[in-house]
Amino acid sequence: MQTAWRPMRADDLDRVVEIAAIGFPDHFEGRDCFANRLALSPAGCRVLQTSQGLEGYLVAYPWRVDATPALNTLIEAIPADAGVMYLHDLALTPAVRGQGWSKPAVRAVVDLARAGRWPTVALVAVNDAAAFWRGHGFEVREAPDMATRLASYGPDARYMTRDVAPTA
Repeated sequence: MQTAWRPMRADDLDRVVEIAAIGFPDHFEGRDCFANRLALSPAGCRVLQTSQGLEGYLVAYPWRVDATPALNTLIEAIPADAGVMYLHDLALTPAVRGQGWSKPAVRAVVDLARAGRWPTVALVAVNDAAAFWRGHGFEVREAPDMATRLASYGPDARYMTRDVAPTA
């Protein structure tokens, strides 16, 4: 089996939670949270399938500008005033880190943003990952009250955005 990103399915969620615990041990989110995001934005939910099983996942969905959803909470609906594609999580197991699999994942989110006419992809970088995200074209964005919103994400959390150029 060739390693590739594919759409996430409900039967992937147990493994997604396991990978989340590896990638984000200080930012717990339960299975119900991932099931919620999959139901609301199936096009933004993908997994990295390898011959050994699932080794990564991606979750993205439309969200409000200069806002972050609270950790481990359910969302009733995509906000009507959504203005960005929010990259909620990208996690890879140690077995596949450093092999370039984040590039096609970020490209998929950027393509999703373009297709939905979202001008920006936003995320919260945690675990000292701001430099990693800069390498993918994201920049720290200072926004009003963002420090308060990021408090639950840890002291190193940074709100970051990447503009999405429209296709010609």
